[in-house]
Amino acid sequence: MAAHGRSALRDLFDESPTPHIAHPPRTHHRDFYVATDGSFRQSGGGLGAVIETRDGTRVARVATADTPPDNNVAEYRALHLGLDVLAARAPRDASVGVLIDHDALASNVNNTILATSHPDGKPPQPVSIPAATRYHWRGIQARLTGFGEVRAARIDSDQNPAHPLANAPGQYQHVNREPDRCVLPEPPRSEPSPAEFPPPSRANRNSGGGGSQASD
Repeated sequence: MAAHGRSALRDLFDESPTPHIAHPPRTHHRDFYVATDGSFRQSGGGLGAVIETRDGTRVARVATADTPPDNNVAEYRALHLGLDVLAARAPRDASVGVLIDHDALASNVNNTILATSHPDGKPPQPVSIPAATRYHWRGIQARLTGFGEVRAARIDSDQNPAHPLANAPGQYQHVNREPDRCVLPEPPRSEPSPAEFPPPSRANRNSGGGGSQASD
């Protein structure tokens, strides 16, 4: 169960491994979290995405039917979709936590992010992209570099809130009719705003006593 005042996605992100990237507590303060999943069946699959702010406010949910040729393509399409939806609602400097239940995709995302800070642009581990996903991977890369900071966490399929949306898109069509929201997360309570001023009761203390200043 999510802690009070924290999103379920943030809890999952905090508790899950982030392939190839150290995961100290200070890195947990994402502005947005996006969980995605793709399903593949001979009879037709689907794509699902859930987006929340760090304080638990839901930004968007998506459930759409799809006909991917295999499971890899489904997963890459789902992440591409989720990042597109998030990009339309988040500022460019936002920090983003991605939650996916596909090992290779999580690794590819984090390796790609790490390569952007390498002097030679080289990832720490090889990035191997299935040929059928190459066009979606290009779109994913463009979205990843469009945010301030991104890292991906690997979660279990049964913990992924996007899983039911992708596996039964027909049952969840109503989520696509939810009003569009452009929500900014509240600043972390443990991190006071630089624009914060002391309350009048402190700022004006002793103001009438010969010009003496307020004291802490």
